[in-house]
Amino acid sequence: MPRALLYSVPMSSRPSGPRIVALLNQKGGVGKTTTTVNLGAALAVSGLRTLLVDMDPQSNLSLHFGVETDEGRPSTGSLFSQPPSKVEDCIVKGRDNLSFIPADTELALVEGELAGRDGVQTVLRDALTKVAKKFDVILLDCPPGLGVLSVNALTAAHEVFVPMQAQYLALRGLEKLLGTVQLVAAGLNPNLVASGVILCMHETLSSHGKAVVDEIRGHLEQFRGADVPWRDCRLLAPPIRRNIKLAEAPSFGKTIFDYDSKCPGAEDYRRLAESVLSMWRERADADAPAPAAKA
Repeated sequence: MPRALLYSVPMSSRPSGPRIVALLNQKGGVGKTTTTVNLGAALAVSGLRTLLVDMDPQSNLSLHFGVETDEGRPSTGSLFSQPPSKVEDCIVKGRDNLSFIPADTELALVEGELAGRDGVQTVLRDALTKVAKKFDVILLDCPPGLGVLSVNALTAAHEVFVPMQAQYLALRGLEKLLGTVQLVAAGLNPNLVASGVILCMHETLSSHGKAVVDEIRGHLEQFRGADVPWRDCRLLAPPIRRNIKLAEAPSFGKTIFDYDSKCPGAEDYRRLAESVLSMWRERADADAPAPAAKA
């Protein structure tokens, strides 16, 4: 796929470079890291040069690649140190077309240490700018919560994907999260949009789940055309079915495609990547200037 088709925001309205997506949910345990890793792996297989950034002190993304957090290597936390490490030194190659920046538990100290520091919200954005030409897509695995690290991710990102479960309380959390995106878009990052909701650990036969899915669709639909960052947000297909293989893969230091490429989890993430690429192409086509009329 031509890389120019990756962009849904007009190039004149934001810097050129990779598409940067923050995967964010203030609640833990919803499949956010699993989605970051396996969506990223599927995009890499499609030929896109993909970078994953572990912004979570729990470092679960790093474990998908067999990287322990106490190995003393440069990490996401190193980007926030004084002086910061070079971002190039923090990047680890995981697979063909797939690299990542690991995290470590000391990243948890960043929230307190950075309070009050000037320009703290743009540390990640400034770092990624230095390696932008090397990648087509950058996925940011955000921590649960909406602190300094998540704000850094939202300031660096062009769009937000929200991994969540089809549960009533999760729907209420979605509304709060979209409000946070609006606040960041109003100040630090005016081009930020929320473009997709990804259902994880989905129970396809649950009547409660079906009801919540309908409510999510209705909630998003009522904002079509409104002046909010989620006016074009959609429920991305397919939902990721609950699958034990997805839970087992990181304990072997593998993505789902390495661990069992034919299981339902691999199939779901493969199809999800196709949906994401289709959405990006569709929006790029919509943003393209109309051809000039012939004289």
